[in-house]
Amino acid sequence: MKTLIKIAYGVFALLCIAFYSHAQVQNQYNTVTTGASFLLISPDARSTGVAEAGTGLMSDANSGFMNGAKLSFADKTGLSVSYVPWLREIDKNLHLGNLSAYHQFGDREAIGLSLKYLDLGSINFRDESGGLLQQYQASEFSIDGTYSRKFGDALAIALTGRYIRSDLGMGTFNGMEVSAVNGYSADVSVYSEKTLTNSRYAWGVSLTNIGTKLKYSSTPGGESFLPMNLRIGGGYTLLKNKSNSLTFLLDVNKLMVPTPPRYKLDANGIATSEIEKGKDPNRSVPNALFSSLFDAPGGFREEISEFTIAGGVEFSYQNQFFIRSGYFYEDPEKGNRQHFAAGIGLKLKPFQFDMSYIAPVSKRYVLRNGIKFTLSYSID
Repeated sequence: MKTLIKIAYGVFALLCIAFYSHAQVQNQYNTVTTGASFLLISPDARSTGVAEAGTGLMSDANSGFMNGAKLSFADKTGLSVSYVPWLREIDKNLHLGNLSAYHQFGDREAIGLSLKYLDLGSINFRDESGGLLQQYQASEFSIDGTYSRKFGDALAIALTGRYIRSDLGMGTFNGMEVSAVNGYSADVSVYSEKTLTNSRYAWGVSLTNIGTKLKYSSTPGGESFLPMNLRIGGGYTLLKNKSNSLTFLLDVNKLMVPTPPRYKLDANGIATSEIEKGKDPNRSVPNALFSSLFDAPGGFREEISEFTIAGGVEFSYQNQFFIRSGYFYEDPEKGNRQHFAAGIGLKLKPFQFDMSYIAPVSKRYVLRNGIKFTLSYSID
């Protein structure tokens, strides 16, 4: 087992070196933004403990977030509750909660349900002179339903339907009408897992949040894409025996929404409405899904910078105590989310408690002292 731990640290160090080397290549600051971005927040402490490289983890009640098809490989029935004190550096009244449950029917079919709720606290709307117009209690939530089916012993495909409510304010402020919005989306997931004598390997691909645009304002340009996301990931587990294991994980993500183009500047250096390079962001959802792979104004180099990379390790002792760690990397010019993650878990069947903590590397990263807690219940 000591040899396995040494291998884990070696692979983890190589991942960190690769992330650091990639960070030296920077593009013009051009962040891709979406509506209802809370849908991208990992809800549970276990996947957060491995820096959100959760596709290749053993399946559990929260697997639907990473890849819905994983539910076909979980225990018979499961329930999970997660709590996050969200963005406490900004406001101590922000909270994120998640409830997930699933059940398998026979050997091939499984259904899952999930509810995610983000309390954003009070938002102050002010006029042009800074006077307080209204204080609004903002929140966002989503309700998911997943159906997963196995095709053979090692492959599963899943479909997920989702209802989204984003309530960031209502009223007219500075001449702009703002209202709460509803949205609908779907996920498509493929997952494969196979266990051999001394190892286990898994891979998965998921395309999530494919759905309607969110129209927060009636003014031109008031529509926002949902955070349509492509996730490709996998994991490899070394099985020392039936109880001890070491899992290496790697996930890659890309938002499948338009990259903001580069606009021409007038004589005063102010951006005009004329596009100098890139593509018009006002596209349909099907168009955006395909064109988002080659629409960055900086070309191929900028397109590659829009991929995020997450690598992690999970060590399991006696299948009761878990230690996790990982690193998440996003290009400095695309949001600059970079952090180390760590987590622990304790399983006393049928219950499991997990906790995670993230330590940002970037000074511009607003999510500091991020702690998550998850309590799970499962039946074999």
